[in-house]
Amino acid sequence: MNRLSSNVMLEELKAKASDTEVVDDLTADNHSQINTQIDIPDGKYQAADHSEIYSVFTPLHFEPNYAYPLVIWLHGEDENETQLRQVMPKISMRNYAAVAPRGTLSLSLDEQHTSQSNGTFSWSLRNGDYCEAIERVYRAIERAEGRFNIDKDRIFLVGKGSGGTMALQIGMTLPETFSGVISVGGSLPRKDALLAHLNKSRQVPVLLTVDRDNDQYPDTMVCEDLRLLHIAGMTVTLRQYPAGEILCDSMLSDIDQWIMDVLASEKKTPIVTG
Repeated sequence: MNRLSSNVMLEELKAKASDTEVVDDLTADNHSQINTQIDIPDGKYQAADHSEIYSVFTPLHFEPNYAYPLVIWLHGEDENETQLRQVMPKISMRNYAAVAPRGTLSLSLDEQHTSQSNGTFSWSLRNGDYCEAIERVYRAIERAEGRFNIDKDRIFLVGKGSGGTMALQIGMTLPETFSGVISVGGSLPRKDALLAHLNKSRQVPVLLTVDRDNDQYPDTMVCEDLRLLHIAGMTVTLRQYPAGEILCDSMLSDIDQWIMDVLASEKKTPIVTG
Protein backbone atom coordinates (compact mmCIF):
# COMPACT_ATOMS: atom_id res chain seq x y z
CA MET A 1 0.00 0.00 0.00
CA ASN A 2 1.54 3.27 -1.12
CA ARG A 3 0.48 5.69 1.59
CA LEU A 4 2.01 7.55 4.49
CA SER A 5 2.20 5.50 7.63
CA SER A 6 0.18 6.87 10.50
CA ASN A 7 0.14 6.25 14.23
CA VAL A 8 -3.12 8.11 14.58
CA MET A 9 -5.85 5.73 15.69
CA LEU A 10 -9.52 6.23 14.94
CA GLU A 11 -11.29 7.98 17.77
CA GLU A 12 -13.41 5.95 20.14
CA LEU A 13 -16.75 5.38 18.43
CA LYS A 14 -18.65 4.35 21.57
CA ALA A 15 -19.86 7.89 22.17
CA LYS A 16 -23.28 8.83 23.41
CA ALA A 17 -25.75 9.72 20.71
CA SER A 18 -26.17 13.17 22.23
CA ASP A 19 -22.49 13.99 21.64
CA THR A 20 -22.42 13.41 17.91
CA GLU A 21 -25.18 14.17 15.47
CA VAL A 22 -25.75 13.87 11.75
CA VAL A 23 -28.93 15.49 10.54
CA ASP A 24 -30.45 16.16 7.15
CA ASP A 25 -31.65 19.66 6.36
CA LEU A 26 -34.28 20.64 3.81
CA THR A 27 -33.93 24.19 2.53
CA ALA A 28 -36.90 26.48 2.59
CA ASP A 29 -35.52 29.40 0.64
CA ASN A 30 -36.63 30.59 -2.78
CA HIS A 31 -33.84 28.66 -4.50
CA SER A 32 -34.82 25.26 -3.18
CA GLN A 33 -36.60 24.13 -6.33
CA ILE A 34 -34.30 23.14 -9.18
CA ASN A 35 -35.22 22.48 -12.75
CA THR A 36 -31.99 21.89 -14.67
CA GLN A 37 -32.09 21.25 -18.40
CA ILE A 38 -29.59 18.57 -19.41
CA ASP A 39 -28.90 16.23 -22.27
CA ILE A 40 -30.18 12.69 -21.77
CA PRO A 41 -27.92 10.34 -23.75
CA ASP A 42 -29.32 7.02 -22.58
CA GLY A 43 -32.28 7.69 -20.34
CA LYS A 44 -30.37 7.07 -17.11
CA TYR A 45 -29.98 10.73 -16.26
CA GLN A 46 -32.90 13.03 -15.76
CA ALA A 47 -33.36 16.67 -14.88
CA ALA A 48 -33.12 17.17 -11.15
CA ASP A 49 -36.37 18.67 -9.91
CA HIS A 50 -36.21 18.35 -6.16
CA SER A 51 -35.55 20.28 -2.97
CA GLU A 52 -32.01 20.77 -1.82
CA ILE A 53 -31.04 18.60 1.12
CA TYR A 54 -27.91 18.70 3.25
CA SER A 55 -26.47 16.41 5.91
CA VAL A 56 -24.66 18.14 8.77
CA PHE A 57 -22.18 16.44 11.11
CA THR A 58 -21.72 17.69 14.67
CA PRO A 59 -18.31 16.70 16.12
CA LEU A 60 -17.98 14.68 19.29
CA HIS A 61 -17.93 16.80 22.47
CA PHE A 62 -18.87 19.87 20.44
CA GLU A 63 -17.44 23.13 21.81
CA PRO A 64 -19.47 26.18 20.70
CA ASN A 65 -16.60 28.62 21.19
CA TYR A 66 -14.02 26.63 19.23
CA ALA A 67 -13.51 27.61 15.58
CA TYR A 68 -13.78 24.27 13.80
CA PRO A 69 -12.24 23.35 10.47
CA LEU A 70 -15.00 22.47 8.02
CA VAL A 71 -15.16 19.43 5.75
CA ILE A 72 -17.52 19.70 2.78
CA TRP A 73 -18.28 16.20 1.44
CA LEU A 74 -19.47 15.70 -2.15
CA HIS A 75 -20.87 12.19 -2.41
CA GLY A 76 -20.21 9.85 -5.32
CA GLU A 77 -22.53 8.73 -8.10
CA ASP A 78 -25.52 6.54 -7.19
CA GLU A 79 -25.32 7.93 -3.64
CA ASN A 80 -26.61 10.91 -1.71
CA GLU A 81 -25.79 13.33 1.08
CA THR A 82 -26.36 10.71 3.80
CA GLN A 83 -23.00 9.17 2.87
CA LEU A 84 -21.63 11.70 5.35
CA ARG A 85 -22.93 9.45 8.13
CA GLN A 86 -20.60 6.64 7.08
CA VAL A 87 -17.46 8.61 6.27
CA MET A 88 -17.10 11.20 9.05
CA PRO A 89 -16.83 8.75 11.98
CA LYS A 90 -13.93 7.11 10.11
CA ILE A 91 -12.28 10.41 9.18
CA SER A 92 -12.61 11.93 12.64
CA MET A 93 -15.29 12.14 15.31
CA ARG A 94 -13.77 15.22 16.94
CA ASN A 95 -11.65 17.27 14.60
CA TYR A 96 -14.14 18.80 12.18
CA ALA A 97 -17.63 20.03 11.59
CA ALA A 98 -18.90 18.70 8.27
CA VAL A 99 -21.68 19.23 5.78
CA ALA A 100 -22.72 17.36 2.63
CA PRO A 101 -24.95 18.84 -0.09
CA ARG A 102 -27.06 16.63 -2.30
CA GLY A 103 -25.86 16.14 -5.88
CA THR A 104 -27.55 18.15 -8.57
CA LEU A 105 -28.20 15.26 -10.95
CA SER A 106 -30.89 12.74 -10.07
CA LEU A 107 -30.19 9.11 -10.96
CA SER A 108 -33.40 7.78 -9.44
CA LEU A 109 -35.69 6.23 -12.02
CA ASP A 110 -38.57 6.70 -9.60
CA GLU A 111 -39.17 10.45 -9.48
CA GLN A 112 -40.76 10.28 -6.02
CA HIS A 113 -37.33 9.43 -4.61
CA THR A 114 -35.88 12.76 -5.71
CA SER A 115 -37.20 14.44 -2.56
CA GLN A 116 -36.33 11.57 -0.23
CA SER A 117 -33.08 10.58 1.43
CA ASN A 118 -33.00 7.20 -0.33
CA GLY A 119 -32.81 8.70 -3.79
CA THR A 120 -29.53 8.51 -5.69
CA PHE A 121 -27.72 11.47 -7.24
CA SER A 122 -24.51 12.50 -8.92
CA TRP A 123 -22.58 15.55 -10.11
CA SER A 124 -22.14 16.70 -13.68
CA LEU A 125 -20.06 19.42 -15.31
CA ARG A 126 -22.54 19.74 -18.16
CA ASN A 127 -24.65 22.82 -18.84
CA GLY A 128 -25.81 24.66 -15.72
CA ASP A 129 -25.19 21.80 -13.32
CA TYR A 130 -21.68 23.03 -12.47
CA CYS A 131 -22.92 26.51 -11.54
CA GLU A 132 -25.60 24.95 -9.38
CA ALA A 133 -22.97 22.78 -7.67
CA ILE A 134 -20.98 25.89 -6.78
CA GLU A 135 -24.11 27.46 -5.30
CA ARG A 136 -24.77 24.36 -3.23
CA VAL A 137 -21.23 24.32 -1.88
CA TYR A 138 -21.47 27.95 -0.84
CA ARG A 139 -24.88 27.38 0.73
CA ALA A 140 -23.43 24.37 2.52
CA ILE A 141 -20.77 26.65 4.02
CA GLU A 142 -23.48 29.10 5.08
CA ARG A 143 -25.50 26.29 6.61
CA ALA A 144 -22.48 25.10 8.61
CA GLU A 145 -21.72 28.65 9.74
CA GLY A 146 -25.30 28.90 10.99
CA ARG A 147 -24.74 25.89 13.26
CA PHE A 148 -21.07 26.09 14.25
CA ASN A 149 -18.21 28.49 14.78
CA ILE A 150 -16.34 27.80 11.53
CA ASP A 151 -12.78 28.91 10.81
CA LYS A 152 -13.14 30.34 7.29
CA ASP A 153 -9.43 29.83 6.67
CA ARG A 154 -9.71 26.09 7.28
CA ILE A 155 -12.31 24.78 4.81
CA PHE A 156 -11.60 21.55 2.96
CA LEU A 157 -13.52 20.32 -0.07
CA VAL A 158 -13.64 16.52 -0.34
CA GLY A 159 -15.42 14.36 -2.89
CA LYS A 160 -15.75 10.75 -3.99
CA GLY A 161 -15.97 9.62 -7.62
CA SER A 162 -17.94 12.20 -9.57
CA GLY A 163 -17.98 14.25 -6.36
CA GLY A 164 -14.17 14.12 -6.35
CA THR A 165 -14.05 15.40 -9.91
CA MET A 166 -16.45 18.19 -8.96
CA ALA A 167 -14.35 19.01 -5.88
CA LEU A 168 -11.25 19.39 -8.05
CA GLN A 169 -13.11 21.59 -10.54
CA ILE A 170 -14.59 23.88 -7.89
CA GLY A 171 -11.45 23.92 -5.75
CA MET A 172 -9.23 24.94 -8.67
CA THR A 173 -11.72 27.50 -9.95
CA LEU A 174 -12.29 29.14 -6.56
CA PRO A 175 -9.06 28.32 -4.71
CA GLU A 176 -9.27 31.28 -2.35
CA THR A 177 -12.21 29.59 -0.59
CA PHE A 178 -10.45 26.35 0.39
CA SER A 179 -7.41 25.27 2.37
CA GLY A 180 -7.22 21.98 0.53
CA VAL A 181 -9.01 19.76 -1.97
CA ILE A 182 -9.30 15.97 -1.78
CA SER A 183 -10.52 13.61 -4.49
CA VAL A 184 -11.30 10.01 -3.59
CA GLY A 185 -11.21 8.07 -6.83
CA GLY A 186 -12.30 11.04 -8.94
CA SER A 187 -10.31 12.04 -12.01
CA LEU A 188 -9.16 15.52 -12.94
CA PRO A 189 -11.86 17.35 -14.94
CA ARG A 190 -11.16 17.38 -18.67
CA LYS A 191 -11.98 21.05 -19.20
CA ASP A 192 -9.87 23.72 -20.89
CA ALA A 193 -10.60 26.28 -18.17
CA LEU A 194 -9.43 24.09 -15.30
CA LEU A 195 -6.10 25.91 -14.90
CA ALA A 196 -7.46 29.37 -15.71
CA HIS A 197 -6.71 30.46 -12.13
CA LEU A 198 -3.33 28.78 -11.97
CA ASN A 199 -1.52 31.35 -9.80
CA LYS A 200 -4.18 31.03 -7.12
CA SER A 201 -4.61 27.29 -7.54
CA ARG A 202 -0.95 26.69 -6.76
CA GLN A 203 -1.64 27.84 -3.19
CA VAL A 204 -4.13 25.02 -2.57
CA PRO A 205 -2.74 21.53 -1.79
CA VAL A 206 -4.44 18.58 -3.45
CA LEU A 207 -4.74 14.98 -2.24
CA LEU A 208 -5.62 12.22 -4.72
CA THR A 209 -6.52 8.85 -3.20
CA VAL A 210 -7.04 5.98 -5.62
CA ASP A 211 -7.47 2.23 -5.53
CA ARG A 212 -5.55 0.14 -8.05
CA ASP A 213 -7.26 -1.37 -11.10
CA ASN A 214 -10.22 0.98 -10.86
CA ASP A 215 -12.09 0.82 -14.17
CA GLN A 216 -13.54 4.29 -13.62
CA TYR A 217 -10.14 5.82 -12.85
CA PRO A 218 -7.45 3.57 -14.39
CA ASP A 219 -3.77 3.86 -13.56
CA THR A 220 -2.99 5.44 -16.95
CA MET A 221 -5.41 8.29 -16.23
CA VAL A 222 -4.04 8.68 -12.70
CA CYS A 223 -0.51 9.08 -14.10
CA GLU A 224 -1.74 11.57 -16.69
CA ASP A 225 -3.48 13.65 -14.02
CA LEU A 226 -0.46 13.55 -11.73
CA ARG A 227 1.82 14.66 -14.55
CA LEU A 228 -0.46 17.57 -15.46
CA LEU A 229 -0.70 18.78 -11.85
CA HIS A 230 3.07 18.62 -11.42
CA ILE A 231 3.64 20.52 -14.67
CA ALA A 232 1.20 23.15 -13.44
CA GLY A 233 3.23 23.55 -10.26
CA MET A 234 0.50 22.27 -7.96
CA THR A 235 1.22 20.81 -4.54
CA VAL A 236 -0.23 17.33 -4.96
CA THR A 237 -0.05 14.13 -2.94
CA LEU A 238 -1.03 10.77 -4.41
CA ARG A 239 -1.88 7.79 -2.23
CA GLN A 240 -2.68 4.45 -3.79
CA TYR A 241 -4.47 1.56 -2.12
CA PRO A 242 -5.12 -2.09 -2.99
CA ALA A 243 -7.74 -2.81 -5.64
CA GLY A 244 -11.34 -2.58 -4.49
CA GLU A 245 -10.56 -0.64 -1.31
CA ILE A 246 -12.20 2.66 -2.20
CA LEU A 247 -13.41 4.33 1.00
CA CYS A 248 -11.63 1.77 3.16
CA ASP A 249 -10.97 2.72 6.78
CA SER A 250 -7.28 3.39 6.21
CA MET A 251 -8.07 5.72 3.30
CA LEU A 252 -10.49 7.77 5.38
CA SER A 253 -8.16 7.96 8.39
CA ASP A 254 -5.37 9.07 6.02
CA ILE A 255 -7.61 11.94 4.91
CA ASP A 256 -7.68 13.11 8.51
CA GLN A 257 -3.90 12.82 8.77
CA TRP A 258 -3.38 14.77 5.54
CA ILE A 259 -5.69 17.57 6.67
CA MET A 260 -3.92 17.69 10.04
CA ASP A 261 -0.58 17.95 8.23
CA VAL A 262 -1.90 20.84 6.12
CA LEU A 263 -3.21 22.64 9.20
CA ALA A 264 0.09 22.12 11.00
CA SER A 265 2.14 23.47 8.10
CA GLU A 266 2.95 27.10 7.57
CA LYS A 267 0.17 29.41 6.51
CA LYS A 268 -0.43 29.76 2.81
CA THR A 269 1.82 32.29 1.13
CA PRO A 270 0.13 35.43 -0.20
CA ILE A 271 -1.72 34.82 -3.43
CA VAL A 272 -0.16 36.45 -6.47
CA THR A 273 -2.78 37.84 -8.80
CA GLY A 274 -2.45 38.47 -12.45
